[in-house]
Amino acid sequence: MKTKLSNNQTVPNNDGYFGVYGGQLVPPALKPALDEISREYAKAKKDPSFKAEYLSLLKDYVGRPSPLFLAKNLTQKYGGAKIYLKREDLNHTGAHKINHTLGEVLLAKRMGKKKVLAETGAGQHGVALATAAALLGLECEIHMGQIDVVKQHPNVLRMKMLGARIVTVKKGGRSLKEAVDSAFTTYLKEYSTTFFAIGSVVGPHPYPMMVRDFQAIVGQEARQQIMEKEHRLPDYLIACVGGGSNAMGLFNAFLKDPVQMIGVEPGGRSFKPGDHAATLTYGKPGTIHGMFTYLLQNDQGQPLPVHSIASGLDYPGVGPQHSYLKDQARVRYVTANDKEALSAFSILSLYEGIIPALESAHAVAHALKIAPTLSKNKIVIVNLSGRGDKDIDYVSDL
Repeated sequence: MKTKLSNNQTVPNNDGYFGVYGGQLVPPALKPALDEISREYAKAKKDPSFKAEYLSLLKDYVGRPSPLFLAKNLTQKYGGAKIYLKREDLNHTGAHKINHTLGEVLLAKRMGKKKVLAETGAGQHGVALATAAALLGLECEIHMGQIDVVKQHPNVLRMKMLGARIVTVKKGGRSLKEAVDSAFTTYLKEYSTTFFAIGSVVGPHPYPMMVRDFQAIVGQEARQQIMEKEHRLPDYLIACVGGGSNAMGLFNAFLKDPVQMIGVEPGGRSFKPGDHAATLTYGKPGTIHGMFTYLLQNDQGQPLPVHSIASGLDYPGVGPQHSYLKDQARVRYVTANDKEALSAFSILSLYEGIIPALESAHAVAHALKIAPTLSKNKIVIVNLSGRGDKDIDYVSDL
């Protein structure tokens, strides 16, 4: 199977905006560093040697292409549509995150940086970045909220074994938003020698575009695979959305096709502020972490506390391209609550022998909800963005 870097130039514009969303809303001191990343990334995309090294690592190190698996037992149990799973959980490090961390670390090395820096929630981005840094010989520093350090202990151990320095963030909600805040603060001090490897399609330009481009391999493969298996395009694509990188990776290759796309946000415990992280469902446009996007915010425009059973989804913002796609009605955004995600976690484990990440379980939950309502000639692809090794202790305690 041939793979390639995304070359979608329709969005964003030169200033990093997807419609009105995105941009580079950062302190003046950071703008030169971000502009340097933009220039170097633009050069790298056109450099055959950069592409060749990146794609070689995806094939021989990550193990791409990841399979597109027909979940026959779920399909039979729920009736209706065929349910396919894009098995990003089978990637080296256990999630889709390795797709963009390898690209970011290759770019950092090309730029002569000595260290990569990032935030992490569920720990999958942190593990993937620590892995790529170890492989390519750079230092690695990961900022992680105190709640997630406890909740995702196996991934914390993995990051340490891979040589990463872990910074535990004890301020505020002590979760993903605070980890991003902490990492940005460090980056302001060290940007001359450090590359900030943001973990999703969020943040200031060029990150939403760059991370999307590295993740676009997911959709490119899925599109070719479903054509080979079914000789036609799917009817539905479903992916969980926190920051939104796994969803954007799947959706990007199908944006011009007559395929219905559904992003599943974390409904949490309830729809009261602080009990969920359903940004596109209940938020409104605002500014966070260098971008203008949908945001769960108070009357003063400050981010609200958020909650999700899945640490990788408890973020009050979202990638600006998702905000654009919502306003264009190109993607429909729905919610799955904690109980629904836990149920899907158990069902997929018991009926297909696949233990999903709690993040991915949100997408599975919605697939199980809609599949019985569809006819048997319909096809649903769910992006199984990660595996659930990191979650088994937490789920068993619940």
